[in-house]
Amino acid sequence: MNNLQSTTTLNNGVKMPWFGLGVFKVEEGPELVNAVKTAIEHGYRSIDTAAIYDNEEGVGQGIKESGFSREDLFVTSKVWNADLGYESTLAAYQTSLDKLGLDYLDLYLIHWPVAGKYKEAWRALETLYEEGRVRAIGVSNFQVHHLEDLMKDAEIKPMVNQVEYHPCLTQKEVQAFCREQGIQLEAWSPLMQGQLIDYEVLAGIAAKYNKSVAQIILRWDLQNGVVTIPKSTKEHRIIENSQVFDFDLSQEDMQLIDNLNQNHRVGPDPDNFDF
Repeated sequence: MNNLQSTTTLNNGVKMPWFGLGVFKVEEGPELVNAVKTAIEHGYRSIDTAAIYDNEEGVGQGIKESGFSREDLFVTSKVWNADLGYESTLAAYQTSLDKLGLDYLDLYLIHWPVAGKYKEAWRALETLYEEGRVRAIGVSNFQVHHLEDLMKDAEIKPMVNQVEYHPCLTQKEVQAFCREQGIQLEAWSPLMQGQLIDYEVLAGIAAKYNKSVAQIILRWDLQNGVVTIPKSTKEHRIIENSQVFDFDLSQEDMQLIDNLNQNHRVGPDPDNFDF
């Protein structure tokens, strides 16, 4: 894990970059296209989007305009709640591909664990995977009980679980379960939508390493073995976020950051969400 192209190996042998660009809430348009293109030009190889973000076309355009070979990139999208079901998930996958202008995805996720629906959707993901139409499949926002329930009937174990993860929500139980099961944990909203910048503990650690608070948090993700996908559309921030491979946080500082946990979410609670 020493540069922006460093990868983790998923439980099916596919290599996934530790670091990527998230595009949640970035609207279609030149800003989005430019952010994707800029990230790729500055060394990013992983881009994470979702059907519900309504920006897959712009992501695809940014990928195309970057001029980089498709095989060098790792592209993720997610099936939205309204499309969970066997046939509807298969159709949603094709829609995402068409919008992105791609022949395949590297990773396709079930966006939320909608009760009574995610098992049929998972069956569709297994079909896509077995047919070689997607390189890896996984879930998002699944708690331990969701994963256990899914795996009771699944033929293929999820390769990734993407969850809200930051110093105020360390998800230790989910992390331990995923590690034990060989499921790669991935962080969305790693910077807690900018709300961590004023934390004194983080500011003190940042000063010690001559890094920004954001860089400290993203490094903490990586040292915890968590893939991270910070969102930004500004070139200087896209570059700054990625400069986290030239230092190591001490065990003591890792613990200080862990101690900030309050089980506080900025996104919906997967167990109490009106799907």
